[in-house]
Amino acid sequence: MQDDFSILLCALCIVVIPAQSMITVMSKPVWGAWALVLCLSLPVRAQPVPDTPIVLGDGRVTLGGDVTWSIGPQDHGFFNYTDYEHSALRMLRLAVMASVKAGDHVALLAEVRSENGARPEAYGLYLRIRPWSERAFDIQIGRVPPTFGAFPRRAYAADNPLIGYPLAYQYLTSIRPDAVPISTAELATMRGEGWLSKFSVGNLAPDRGVPLANALRWDTGIQVHASNDVIDVTGALTEGTLSNPQPRDDTGGRQLAARVTLRPLPGLIVGGSGARGAFVSQMAVRAALGENEAANFTQTAWGADVEYSRDYYLLRFETVVSNWTLPLLSAPSRQLPLQAIGTSAEGRYKLRPGLYVAARLDHLGFSEITTGLTSQSWDAPVTRATLGGGYSIQRNLILKGEFQLNARDGGFVHHEKFAAAQLLFWF
Repeated sequence: MQDDFSILLCALCIVVIPAQSMITVMSKPVWGAWALVLCLSLPVRAQPVPDTPIVLGDGRVTLGGDVTWSIGPQDHGFFNYTDYEHSALRMLRLAVMASVKAGDHVALLAEVRSENGARPEAYGLYLRIRPWSERAFDIQIGRVPPTFGAFPRRAYAADNPLIGYPLAYQYLTSIRPDAVPISTAELATMRGEGWLSKFSVGNLAPDRGVPLANALRWDTGIQVHASNDVIDVTGALTEGTLSNPQPRDDTGGRQLAARVTLRPLPGLIVGGSGARGAFVSQMAVRAALGENEAANFTQTAWGADVEYSRDYYLLRFETVVSNWTLPLLSAPSRQLPLQAIGTSAEGRYKLRPGLYVAARLDHLGFSEITTGLTSQSWDAPVTRATLGGGYSIQRNLILKGEFQLNARDGGFVHHEKFAAAQLLFWF
């Protein structure tokens, strides 16, 4: 029991370091690296740092955690930002995961995160019910894992071969659920400005736009999952939408999402996803169309993905097609249809045990709108090329690096390149 307590104490010291102190350390990379290595190397009562989840109470409680420290230059074009303040290339993230079993059929799962010294928040919190122990079938209720797409299932740093994220799951478009443009001309003025978008109808305060599908926040609702050796099926009814997951609904509607995954051959995974839900808040709808309007303006999305692995290499391809309908006072039909298509291809090759190289190519394109006598895409198309790799210092301590090129047809910064590094520890 004393040994278990020592291991738990060491793990919590690593994961629950005062975040503000670590932010100060981040401003001095050399001292920060030494501090983290020293923390990882110090034994507690002669016990090693844990490299597997901590199991307590005869298996009823399982604790895990990770520390992710990403260092990169300022992103003046906001290509990698996940909101107005946080860039995926300049991030200190602390996470603690817990599972508490109440018998063979019920478990409570939670994940708490803190990013760049912010107040810890519940990233996931749900009850998992397994009616039959011998079948791969479960029901999850609460703030549940994503249903749509392949990348959200590997958004954790340990599963992502690179530091940045695919554009479809991270890049901020200009549209918002709580504010809408008064005309297509106003929408066009926000091309490439999704990190701080502003419109004349609804919430007038500048705020971030939304990605095609948000891989960094989980939605609230109920999810059903079943699988066997060949097929995996997931369906969910949630409060928010892919772009805007919500702990509490403000749109007057719900989202239905589903995903099917097939494993027809060893090493081959083929997946398809779909989702449809109310996207625009009722406050914004009434501001655009009048106090008596209560229509649902939706987001509908489709996704397809393929993964193939063999020997030392892994290949992945994914595309996401998202369609939004916004209320627009100046349009004859009072509806503004918008589409965005995100495509990502990536590969990883293991040079030797513990060392790999990886690359990803991304593109994000947008449908056209008419503004006066001209037509143009409603947001600025973006292309990103990333080359990087990783080295395992030990099994659960990985050092990553990447070089990234970004190009955008709009915004006040059209081109930007970055070199970034990341240190990841997990247990």
